[in-house]
Amino acid sequence: MRTRDLTDMLLLGGIWGGAFVLLRIASPEFGAVPLAAVRIFVAVLTLLFFLRERSLLRAQPLRLLLLGLMASAIPFTLYAYAMLSITSGLAALLNATTPMFGALIAWLWLGERLSVLRVAGIVVAFVGVLWLVNDALGTLGIGALGGILAALAGAACYGWAASYTRRAFPTADPVALATGTVLGALAAILPFAVATWPSTPISPRAWIAAVTLGVICTAVAYMIYFRLLRNVGAGRAVTVTFLFPPFGVLWGALVLSEPITVSLLAGCVVVLAGTALAVGLLDRVPY
Repeated sequence: MRTRDLTDMLLLGGIWGGAFVLLRIASPEFGAVPLAAVRIFVAVLTLLFFLRERSLLRAQPLRLLLLGLMASAIPFTLYAYAMLSITSGLAALLNATTPMFGALIAWLWLGERLSVLRVAGIVVAFVGVLWLVNDALGTLGIGALGGILAALAGAACYGWAASYTRRAFPTADPVALATGTVLGALAAILPFAVATWPSTPISPRAWIAAVTLGVICTAVAYMIYFRLLRNVGAGRAVTVTFLFPPFGVLWGALVLSEPITVSLLAGCVVVLAGTALAVGLLDRVPY
């Protein structure tokens, strides 16, 4: 992997790891669907400024609508909802299961082979998830279960979107693909956001968090991510989610004073180890 690709992965890990803190700040005031819509709308405005090649938008509107749903509208809403009941660090850890879901989907849909090690990794990752769920329920209460399930569903959406992007847009320009994705997402979510817009005023702090989510954590991040998908492939690109837990836990502790417990760190190790096996990282290690 080239130095530029490694730099992109580290930058993306820091950006998306910090997104969970911003979601935690803005979600209670906006609500899940309106926050997702604001994030997407701001991303559209930002990406249109950088867009030069528009042929993809005209040629593939239905595919972009589907990708927008699965890569943005649905998971953004799910994570905004999850942040109403769980910590940003836990959300980042659960999001790290994206490559595991991606491996399962690639096996079921694209016919990719799953070795014994990869199957074992999926089992280990699920054990780690159960560990984290049990710890969260003990700390945060039964009310956290809905948020945990939402975060896992969001990770599954991201895993599906990576395989779909590789299949439907193998050589697309990153900026055009990012723009088409958020335009499709905005078309799908806007009516629901208008219908559920909060009746109480939203604070400047929440607005700043929402706009930052749109510009940095969506528009800029998508340009980097789709460039990675094109340069290194879906299998390697989705492993950027391994960087989310350390960044997410770190940002959560620094900005929101979220606790870092031994149990949380242990669950993190189990999930990441299982996911590493599930995506076949150890299959490449010579014995």
